[in-house]
Amino acid sequence: MLTQEQREQLRERLQDAERKLLQNAQTSLQLSMDRATDTGRDSIDQSTSEGMLSTDLRLRDREKKLLGKIRGAVIRLDEGSIDECEDCGEPIGFKRLLARPVTTLCIHCKESREELERREATEVVVKEFEEAEPLEE
Repeated sequence: MLTQEQREQLRERLQDAERKLLQNAQTSLQLSMDRATDTGRDSIDQSTSEGMLSTDLRLRDREKKLLGKIRGAVIRLDEGSIDECEDCGEPIGFKRLLARPVTTLCIHCKESREELERREATEVVVKEFEEAEPLEE
């Protein structure tokens, strides 16, 4: 169970992270608008610009997902469930929450999921290797 002081610390962290994401989004939007009006460039400049735009769009998508996680964490904080693991229901330590306030898993469940993901990725690679056609000599 978190203390009121700990909850306020987490709230400040979450609000600060949300504020930074929204500022980044505003800056990114302005840069995209400025880039769109830049005409008369050669093909290399256009390719570079398109590559930068593609990267920018991927970053925006990641930031949008993170913003959703932040807002979800604020809801869990308001409900008093931010420190409960969604898998096992055990408490999530305050130090872990302070380091990553959007987390929904205790360290044990997170490590278990990561191990499962590693095994599944290994199985996919092995399967692809087994199905690959042999190289000609």
